[in-house]
Amino acid sequence: MTTSGEQTETRPTAKSPTAMRRLLSADMVERGGCPFDPPPGLRQRRGQGPVQPLKLLNGASGWLVTGLDETRAVLSDLRFSSDRVRHPDATQPHQGGQTAVAAQAVESRTDGMFVFMDPPEHTRLRRLLTGQFTVRRMRALESRIREIAVEHIAAMQAAGTEADLVPAYALPIPSLVICEMLGVDYADRAEFQERTAVALNANAGDQERAHAGLELYAFIQELVAAKRAKPADDMLSGLVHDADPPLTDAQLTDMALVLLGAGHETTANMLGLGTFALLEHPDQLAALRADPALMDTAVEELLRYLSIIQMGVSRVATEDVTLADVKIEAGSTVIIATPEANRDPRHWSEPDRLDVHRPRSPHLAFGHGIHQCLGQQLARAEMKVGLSELLTRLPKLRLAVPADQVPLRNEMLIFGVHSLPVTWA
Repeated sequence: MTTSGEQTETRPTAKSPTAMRRLLSADMVERGGCPFDPPPGLRQRRGQGPVQPLKLLNGASGWLVTGLDETRAVLSDLRFSSDRVRHPDATQPHQGGQTAVAAQAVESRTDGMFVFMDPPEHTRLRRLLTGQFTVRRMRALESRIREIAVEHIAAMQAAGTEADLVPAYALPIPSLVICEMLGVDYADRAEFQERTAVALNANAGDQERAHAGLELYAFIQELVAAKRAKPADDMLSGLVHDADPPLTDAQLTDMALVLLGAGHETTANMLGLGTFALLEHPDQLAALRADPALMDTAVEELLRYLSIIQMGVSRVATEDVTLADVKIEAGSTVIIATPEANRDPRHWSEPDRLDVHRPRSPHLAFGHGIHQCLGQQLARAEMKVGLSELLTRLPKLRLAVPADQVPLRNEMLIFGVHSLPVTWA
């Protein structure tokens, strides 16, 4: 896309994050048995070391990191690159199952996919957003989050004594909040969410996902153009008009796409899956209801215990690196197994147990290092308020179907439940 005064340019772009997930065997990404535990393929690897060789379905080799300390080391070491344009990962074509892929010479990145960038390009774009997600600002939003939660609970009650909690409650809360922050018309949310769901579905065909991606991009392009023509008091208008030097429309579109997608997908799934987990652990639910002051630690424990970002985080070594006595060659792909890292027995006693009394600990639900989630304080506020209001206003809340009939999002990049039928009669 071009703007007035810009020259048409070829934009290097990073590959879809679903590409890596599709190269992993089903037992590594699909949860079975207990929906709250890591996939069985990950659990079977326990005891084999925090850094393990991994064979991908395209014949390429990589490394799987399952230890908390080792994961933090990878995510904080700039020798492990996030830049998929300059440092292609194992999703790129391979010959003979080789481990490393040659780096690509790219003079400058002209896109805005800062989650797939390294410094200094990443630093500049992220700095423009950091001030929008401070702890103070997120706490100031709690009253608005509470209003949204209360309104949706009242609507559920007015409609009867049963509801599907995902569309009725878990999805609207973060969707409304991020739409208001960015200045997106909430009436457009259904269109955006539907296309996002296809783009993040690892089982969707390449053409289907590509088409959804193009439609998403066009949707955001129109939004950026509207903010450029008629700015308002919102985050996107600020990025359009206040960035110095100015951002291109291509950069703005990419950045808005990341923020809008991440702003509703992750928290919506944590609210749905978190409620499911509490309902299936009645002792923990009872403890939380008996002492609402536990909610802060309960939120952190749910984030650790559920780890909905399963196998979507990876890095590429830009030079030979030794990690946990394992030599990782330059060009090798390193995949982070967040569900396992968040249950590292070296850091948690009984890590497979949900315990709302567990002291707050440095889990990796929001990542680590320079790419740590910008919106983590917002997500915490939405979870704290959303769960508190739900448990307080619906004291008899329970599942309306057997637990094994709750449909899981095993095919999605971000784990959760497709629906959660509940009743409070």
